[in-house]
Amino acid sequence: MPTSIRLGSSEERSALVPVVGIGASAGGLEALEQLFAHVPPEPGVAFVVVSHLAPHLPSLMPELLAKQTALPVSAAEDGAPVEPDHVYVIPPNAALTLEHGALRLEARDDRTNLIDTFLRSLAEERGERAIGVILSGTGSDGSLGLKAIKEHGGVALAQELSSAKYNTMPRTAIDAGQVDWILPVEAMPAKVMEYVARIQSTGAGPADGAHDPTQAREHELLMHQLCALIHRRTGRDFGRYKRSTMERRVQRRIHVLQQRSLEDYVDLLKNTPAEVDRLFQDLLISVTQFFRDPELFEALARDVLPRILADRPADDPVRVWVPGCATGEEAYSIAMLLAEVPQTAALGAKIFATDIDDEALEVARAGRYPETIADRVSPERLERFFAPRPNGWWQVRKEIRDMCVFSTHSIISDPPFSRLDLISCRNVLIYLESDLQRTVFPLFHYGLRPGGFLVLGPSENVTAHPELFTAVDAKQRIFRRKEAKVPT
Repeated sequence: MPTSIRLGSSEERSALVPVVGIGASAGGLEALEQLFAHVPPEPGVAFVVVSHLAPHLPSLMPELLAKQTALPVSAAEDGAPVEPDHVYVIPPNAALTLEHGALRLEARDDRTNLIDTFLRSLAEERGERAIGVILSGTGSDGSLGLKAIKEHGGVALAQELSSAKYNTMPRTAIDAGQVDWILPVEAMPAKVMEYVARIQSTGAGPADGAHDPTQAREHELLMHQLCALIHRRTGRDFGRYKRSTMERRVQRRIHVLQQRSLEDYVDLLKNTPAEVDRLFQDLLISVTQFFRDPELFEALARDVLPRILADRPADDPVRVWVPGCATGEEAYSIAMLLAEVPQTAALGAKIFATDIDDEALEVARAGRYPETIADRVSPERLERFFAPRPNGWWQVRKEIRDMCVFSTHSIISDPPFSRLDLISCRNVLIYLESDLQRTVFPLFHYGLRPGGFLVLGPSENVTAHPELFTAVDAKQRIFRRKEAKVPT
C-alpha cells in the first residue's frame, strides 16, 4: 500500500494540497473503482473525478466509488474548498473548474469539453502540484488539459492501453506526447504518492537552498552545462530563456525521473541523448488554442483587418507573421478571419508561421486536430473551414492550409520576415529574459510595413520601446508601427 503524504499546518494543507484531476469516459467506472481501491486511507491529496455523465439523470458514481475507498466521496458543490483526503465527483449537467482553492460549477454547455476545462484550471491553480490522469474513454478528451498541466510544471498519467476497456482517450494523450507515466490503474496511486513525496521534500525548484554563494555558483555552472548540452544536441540556445520557466521545467524532469539532484540530472543528460530530446520538448511546451482570447479576434476583425485591407492594390496580398506558432492553431485562426473577409479572396493572403519545434510544425502542416477543438471553434467555422476525419478528428481544409507557410525559424537568431501587415507574437516573449525581449521589438518594427500592426500576449507589452509602437487597443495588446529610426 502506498505511503501517506502529510502537509504541515492546516493552513498549508488548504493552500498547497496537491490535486489529482481524473478524466474518464466510456469504461471509466471500472477503472476508477480499481484506482480508488488502491488509494491509502490518508493520501494527503485531493481527487477530482470528471466523467461524462448523462446531463439530466442523477449520478450514482459517488456512492459506487465510496464502496472502494475509505476517503469521503461527494458530488462537487460550487464554492466548496478542496480538502486533502477527499474525493469530489463532477455532478450531471455541470462544468467544473478549480479557482482560488475552491470548486466552481457552471451550467454545462454541450460544446464544452468537461475534462480539458477542469484540467486547464487545475494546471493554472496548482502548478507542479497538479496531477492529471486519463482513464478509459472514447474520443480525445483530456489531451489538451494534460498539455496545460505539463506547461505549468505538473505531471500526467494515462491508463495502460491494454487494460482500458476503451483506449482512445489515453491513446490520444500518449500519442500527443503529453504523458509522463503509462500505468495500469492499480499502480497509479503509488506513483502519485511517490511524486508528491518528492515535490514536498525538495521544494519548488532546483535553486532551492542555493542561497550560499558557492552553491549558487555551482547551480549556475550546472545550468550552463545543461544549456550547452541542449545546444550541442539541437542547435538551439536556451541560455537566455526565461530562468524561472527553465528552472520549473528542468525540475519537472528531475521529479519524473526521480533524480536526486540537478547534478545527477546533468550527468544523466551527458550520457542519455534521448533525455536531452525529451527535455528540449518540455522546454518548448506552449498551450495554444483556436481563437484563444475571443475578444482579441473580434477586435482584429473589427478594427485591424479593415485598416489593412482599405485601399489596397489588387496585386498586393496580405502578409502576416506568427512567430512561435507551435501546432498551428493561432496561424489557422488568423487565416480563417482573413478568409471571412470577401476582399481577401481577390487580394490573397500569406501567413508565415514559424517555430523552433520541428515536431509541432509537423502537426501544424497536417492541420489535424482532435474533436475537442469544438470548444473553441463555432459550428459555422467547423463546417466551413474543417473536414471531418475518422475517430472524431477534424482537418483544416486545403484552402486554409494553403494560406499558411510553416517553417523552422528563431526570432532570436534568424532574420525577421519583411513587408508585413501584421505580426501576431502572443505568449512567446514571456519565455525570454527581459534584455532579450528588448532586442526583439526593433526586429518587429523592421519587419512591418508603415502602419503595420503588432499583437502581443496578455502579459506582454512594448513599454521598452515606446518610440517604435503606439497602442491601438491596450487591453487586447494591439499596437501599430510608428515611423521612427530604429536604434542600431
